[in-house]
Amino acid sequence: MGGNHMILRPHHGMCFQFYEGKGYSEEFTDHMGAVMQRLEADPAQLITLQVATDEVCRQCPNNIDGACEDNPKVKRYDEAVLVACGLQDGACITYAHFMETVKSRIIDAKKRENICGDCCWNEICVNHEKEL
Repeated sequence: MGGNHMILRPHHGMCFQFYEGKGYSEEFTDHMGAVMQRLEADPAQLITLQVATDEVCRQCPNNIDGACEDNPKVKRYDEAVLVACGLQDGACITYAHFMETVKSRIIDAKKRENICGDCCWNEICVNHEKEL
């Protein structure tokens, strides 16, 4: 595992599908882009899925002392992703396998909007889904 191992909130697997460089702040978008580049550079690296703040959350303005102030909503997203993907909190899998599973079981299965349709970034995903 070593230094490449990363902890991810399950719902971020959906965010990564349609991310286009928009976010809460410049610091957040720069960090999100860097996290995605690190993961995509080594898709075989292991990630641990965690229903709690993760590496992406580090620069999020909703992260208050390591806890998400939007936690009830994003926890619901995380749990729904785990159920849809047949995974458990704490699962350790490759980034590639996780992204393929999210794509096939949520995005391609048209379940994304049911999971996170009340997200403030929903319009971005809806626009991308129209192109699929």
